[in-house]
Amino acid sequence: MQNQLAVIPNDLLPSQDSVSHSLTKKLAPTTPKTQTNIWQRIFDNYRLQDINHPKVTQEIERYLKNPKFLDIIQKRAEPYLYLIFEATERQNLPSELALLPIIESGFQPNAYSSGKASGLWQFIPSTGRMFGLKQNWWYDGRRDVYASTQAATRYLKQLNEEFNGDWLLTLASYNAGKGTVRKAIKKNKKKHRSTTFWALPLPQETQTYVPRLLAIARILGHAKDYHLPQPTAANKPYLELVDIKTQLDLKKAAAIAQIPLQELLQLNAGLNRWCTPPEGPHYLLIPKEKKARFEEKLAKLPLNERLTWRRHKITAGENLGLIALKYHTSVKAIREVNRLSGSLIRTGKFLLIPTGSNSKYNNYAATARPFKNHNTVKKTAVYTVKKNDNLWLIAQKFSTQSSKIAQLNHLKKTTYIQPGQKLRIPQKEKNTPNKRLSLRRALQKIYYTIRRGDSLSRIAKKFNVSISNLHKWNKIGHYIQPGQKLKLLINNP
Repeated sequence: MQNQLAVIPNDLLPSQDSVSHSLTKKLAPTTPKTQTNIWQRIFDNYRLQDINHPKVTQEIERYLKNPKFLDIIQKRAEPYLYLIFEATERQNLPSELALLPIIESGFQPNAYSSGKASGLWQFIPSTGRMFGLKQNWWYDGRRDVYASTQAATRYLKQLNEEFNGDWLLTLASYNAGKGTVRKAIKKNKKKHRSTTFWALPLPQETQTYVPRLLAIARILGHAKDYHLPQPTAANKPYLELVDIKTQLDLKKAAAIAQIPLQELLQLNAGLNRWCTPPEGPHYLLIPKEKKARFEEKLAKLPLNERLTWRRHKITAGENLGLIALKYHTSVKAIREVNRLSGSLIRTGKFLLIPTGSNSKYNNYAATARPFKNHNTVKKTAVYTVKKNDNLWLIAQKFSTQSSKIAQLNHLKKTTYIQPGQKLRIPQKEKNTPNKRLSLRRALQKIYYTIRRGDSLSRIAKKFNVSISNLHKWNKIGHYIQPGQKLKLLINNP
């Protein structure tokens, strides 16, 4: 199979004319102002298109079997493509890297992976914070298209400098982590082997990740050679960044911009709640054609009408946790709005609760979409095949499925495996102490004062907990008394 793929078939390569044409364009590139197609502007600035390898061919074949996907990602990319390409150009990156969100997230700003990566660029929490992407109850900068794009292009440039200008190693380290790539280089150096990307003992997913980008770039850049429609989109910004200066209810923002609320949420996927964060960022991405009217109408909106509030009278037995739960907000948000330094509140007093312009206090945040990212590096074990082994027997040994082993190792289920052959085996994720700790942290402890007419079943139903847990958390019998306090562990709102 490897020998058959060593030479890329002619029908999978761009024609000689198109290659000559692209070289001519490099000598005399179309200027950004005169180019009408943003896709062509990207193709004009390719730097990695001459890299050929059997694995690139393999990925080209895979993509060509699914032309519908190629059509879908072009449509998804359209609102963000100009913004992303401009960012890659500012950092002097190869324009192929503007297509990286295709591989990372399928151009879905709400995408997240099982490895806790999120957004178009699939930042994990720690790397996101390292590059200034805030992540809190109000906002997740990893899903903010503007902020994450600036962070991702800076990160890619930094990685490229660390790997002495080698773009394949840069991409590998973006996927697997620079520590993994350095370790592979060190291992090959010890064995006096090549330290190029193609020779390194990297995770299987990373070995696929890099040729996948090269393949998609080649297909889109030479669509006609693959009998596909030429990608087209206007070479002008679709989105504009608007400074709103203060908090703003998103429902009001959508009405002012005259766009559907769902569209506003999709374009500003970093926002977790019904309004922009109190401490910023104070901006929104708005379709360019709507910007002037939006700014004009926003300027006329009084500051005290930018948010909708509810006045809540504190009753006996209530605390900030209960009130936050009732209004689908956070204790921190209530404290900030009412300038409370602690948690002490008094019966009969009033609190201002930010609730949004709908009556049900809904969370407006766009729902994050799970993205089945086959490029995410998963935990695996390496197993050496023994005599009389087959995929089914090995799967039984590791409590997994033979299809998963085959997929991870790019084999067919019927493939004959030989003694001495090494296979990667998917590992089950264990419920580690750290994981258990994070689950405990996701619960909020509150105290509830029992009122007249309360029963354990009524309280359990009210807080969506079980009666057995009420007994577990409190030393109580079957009977409860008004005024008695109960401890509850509930999910953080």
